[in-house]
Amino acid sequence: MKFHAIAFLLIFTCMYLSLAQGSYENCCLGYVRTFSDKAKKNIVGYRMQETDGACNIKAVVFLMKKKHGKQRTVCANPTIEWVQKEMDRLDMKAQS
Repeated sequence: MKFHAIAFLLIFTCMYLSLAQGSYENCCLGYVRTFSDKAKKNIVGYRMQETDGACNIKAVVFLMKKKHGKQRTVCANPTIEWVQKEMDRLDMKAQS
């Protein structure tokens, strides 16, 4: 009887941990420190990450040009000047 209870708890714990891992899939956990001008030319858009239950830092998530069919993202600190300039540039580009 004890073996069944331990096995059930072990399975339940593994399922819980795998589900918890999935919730961080789309969250930035840190920022890039530097970003070259050449790399900035590959930015095609951005989205804001707000702090909520799953994501613990506020960030700007830059969307890069697709390479090999995959969308790459770069997380940046929204209070840094170059990040704000890139956001302004992308907003102007979207308006025209």
